[in-house]
Amino acid sequence: MNKIIMLFLLTITSMFCNPVFSQVNINGEVKNSHGKPLEGANIVLNPNNYTTTTNVNGIFKIQNIPSGSYIITISYLGHKTIKKNIEITQKNVTLSFNMEEDLLNLQTIVVTGTFDPRIQLESSTSISTLSSKAMQQVYPQGTANLLQNIPGTFTDASAGEVFTKVYTRGISASAEDDTGWYYVSLQEDGLPVSLVQHSYYSPDLFHRLDLTTRKVEAIRGGSSSITALNAPGGIYNFMSHGIQNEFSGDIQLSNGIQGEGNALYKIDANIGGPLGNNWFFNAGGHYRHDDGARNTDFTFSKGGQFKFNVIKKNDFGYLKFYGKILDDYTNRYTGVAATDWDNPTPAFGQDFGSTSLLMPSFNGSIPDGRYLTQGASNSFDPSQGVHAKDLAFGFDISQDLGNNWLLKNNIKFSAKDANWQTSISNAFVSLNNPLAYFISGASFPIGQVIFRDAQSGSELARVNNSGILAGQPAQYLDSGTLPNDAIMGTSAWYKNNKADEFMNQFTLQKTLESHDITTGFALGFSDTSLFTQGSFAFVTYEPNPRMLQVTLENPGDPVIELSDANGVSNYGGLFFVNARAKVSQVSTFINDRWKVSNNVHLDLGLRYETIKHKGSKDRFAPFTQNGGLDENDNTAYDNGILAPTGQTDNFNYNYSYLSFSGGINYKIDDEAALFARFSQGNKAPELNYYFNNFSNVPINKKGEVQKINQAEIGVKYNLKDFSFTSTLFWSQLKNIGIANFEFDSDNNSIFYTPIQFNTSRTIGFEWESVYSPVQNFTFRFNGVLQNPKATKWKVYDAAGSVDTSDDNILDFSGNTLPFNPKLMFNLSNEYQKDKISAFIKWQFMGKRYGNVSNGFKLPAYSVFNAGARYQISKNLSADILVANLFNSEGLANFFGANSFGANANGATPEFIAANPDASFVVFPVLRRRVLLKLNYSF
Repeated sequence: MNKIIMLFLLTITSMFCNPVFSQVNINGEVKNSHGKPLEGANIVLNPNNYTTTTNVNGIFKIQNIPSGSYIITISYLGHKTIKKNIEITQKNVTLSFNMEEDLLNLQTIVVTGTFDPRIQLESSTSISTLSSKAMQQVYPQGTANLLQNIPGTFTDASAGEVFTKVYTRGISASAEDDTGWYYVSLQEDGLPVSLVQHSYYSPDLFHRLDLTTRKVEAIRGGSSSITALNAPGGIYNFMSHGIQNEFSGDIQLSNGIQGEGNALYKIDANIGGPLGNNWFFNAGGHYRHDDGARNTDFTFSKGGQFKFNVIKKNDFGYLKFYGKILDDYTNRYTGVAATDWDNPTPAFGQDFGSTSLLMPSFNGSIPDGRYLTQGASNSFDPSQGVHAKDLAFGFDISQDLGNNWLLKNNIKFSAKDANWQTSISNAFVSLNNPLAYFISGASFPIGQVIFRDAQSGSELARVNNSGILAGQPAQYLDSGTLPNDAIMGTSAWYKNNKADEFMNQFTLQKTLESHDITTGFALGFSDTSLFTQGSFAFVTYEPNPRMLQVTLENPGDPVIELSDANGVSNYGGLFFVNARAKVSQVSTFINDRWKVSNNVHLDLGLRYETIKHKGSKDRFAPFTQNGGLDENDNTAYDNGILAPTGQTDNFNYNYSYLSFSGGINYKIDDEAALFARFSQGNKAPELNYYFNNFSNVPINKKGEVQKINQAEIGVKYNLKDFSFTSTLFWSQLKNIGIANFEFDSDNNSIFYTPIQFNTSRTIGFEWESVYSPVQNFTFRFNGVLQNPKATKWKVYDAAGSVDTSDDNILDFSGNTLPFNPKLMFNLSNEYQKDKISAFIKWQFMGKRYGNVSNGFKLPAYSVFNAGARYQISKNLSADILVANLFNSEGLANFFGANSFGANANGATPEFIAANPDASFVVFPVLRRRVLLKLNYSF
């Protein structure tokens, strides 16, 4: 009996003790090829997904590991990933690794545009990364400005941080200036920044770059058709810092000088580390005060954001809680006047480098057309620009379920608010043009018109316009004149957008012997509203505009006030949009990465997506009351306010489609691979389709789903001192809906022309390369050579009026697709030795047509950027950055003839031939900016 009891106790003891005795520890260190420790290298031990990172000394430790066979993977951005089989016995293991530099990050694991993380070399997509080092070499001017460093990516950041354009491979036609991210997805940690877009409401409003971003992954076209919500043109994923085993961080102070002495002050910070018991955190953000690169009488940008994440790690994965608070003011520049179609030069005393033509700051109050009977009004101050607020938080979970099943789920909630108070358009309007007076909303503003400085009250000019209706010029009645004998055709543009959003990405992956099968679903719901109101503003037409208080003072008659004391006129009479919408996006997908052989992987995926737009839009009419809102016949500025009629036009449409993407990767060896991919994607209309069109008419037709077909074939090559990728691509965009913004001078209204559906095609060659001939020098060269065509293209010509009797349709099929350069590249040289590093970069933008009629061509231009860093001590470093070193006057954009309501498509070859001396509106690149940074790392 005693022997049986002893045997039982021994068995029980063995059951509890054996696992303890078999638990061992792994101790290791990771260094670079020069023997310096690498902090923050990611260590993954499989099976069971044990993870950790190296500390400041390059040391890592994984404790209590059962004995057995494992694969250890060490990855660090900018270095080649190490994957090694190891055998764990009952003794502690000590490991040491030296990582080779990975010049193009081809051995770095990427997660964007793929359902299963893999190194770039093994991916069948064209993908690029920007490290924190690369981001620190870019002047902080916004998201689009950074992304021009991604090969093949066209960006236009000439307007500033917002109102930007980003697209690739000729997938560009609907990426207008006010919806410039139409085809691509701007993401933070794998989820879109915003679910919806419409005029003046793009995701760049709610995204700011600072030290909280660890790296950027970018994919151009290809698999984005099946891995992103309604974004077949590409994905730009800004990724935050993750687990840090030791408390560390960065604090950065920046002081910049821009243009003609305008200042920039910015403070950035990011800190992170352990909280104990496998809890970790990161937190940081920035605040800035920016006077802008061009001259304004107000602060151009101010505000910032705070971001954080808290991570709980367990034996099978992690749970992350994250959030963002953005509260930021910024503005955007309008165009500058030029003459000479063949060699554009500044006109009317303006300067490509310093002129902004934005209205000056003032504190106004404009009646809210929605609630006139309640006496509601909206404050208006052009210095506010756009006030963007975003409160977002979410949960991200990744768990190994065992038996080669992996579950991931990322969910985010956000509340967004964007309030625009700015000017739109800055056209030349001659005092001889009846528009200069009738746009005030007055019934018959003919006679003696007096222009006064709204701020000082002093009289600037007295004009008799009695002969203008008969074609005679207006006459000055005294010595006072207005600059350029004109006023600016501009609008006090008030816009308020709100959106409450929920989004979720769920994936379930099963790994088999030869297949990695991933399925899941993506959800996105947005409850959004839009209110837009436009009033005219009397402003001088000169480089530093002044507000004008304007009156009609005919002898013997009462004084008629054409503007209020601030110079605002025709309250809410230029345009009115009040709409709301609920958007739901639901998709399901499946993808199989099939290991055909050790060197060949086939990647096949399908995505079925359905998008529902349900909402309504108010009809409107001028508020009818004798004497206008204030019942005073002598205050003409409030006589034409547009207000709801009580009728609404509803829309409720579904868009469903199936997208496909298939790719193949042939790994020649550990340093080289070939890949190819074909994708059929779709782009459902954005809300601007309903909001911009159907003015006071039923919304009786849903928009067209654009079809995107893309093919690419490429090679990736990775040697010790030379790496490159090159891709041949073909892309086709069909069902492109085009409508122009027009002004009807007969009734002083703004409207959009009927939509025309078109097709474009682009063939091109993309490349990215790095060469390091000696230890301290690195040369980088990337770009695109392409042939973009508007294969079928028609434009509706409204002939400047709502009246359709004189309208016709212009056919530009076969022309070159506008705003797509045939050649665009970045060439840079970097030097680093001991405590000193430096770089110089040449960015070349080739010629581009400014419209589909190919009437005007934007000249090629070059911008040079340079910088240097000195490591003062172990923790302290100083940087100097210079953007646009030689003050290039390159032109990034074209807005057409310099007249109120004109657009780029109106500048046809026939128009230019008939108006060789006419002025037109261009957007110059921003002039030289110098930034000094002081960074403290700990």
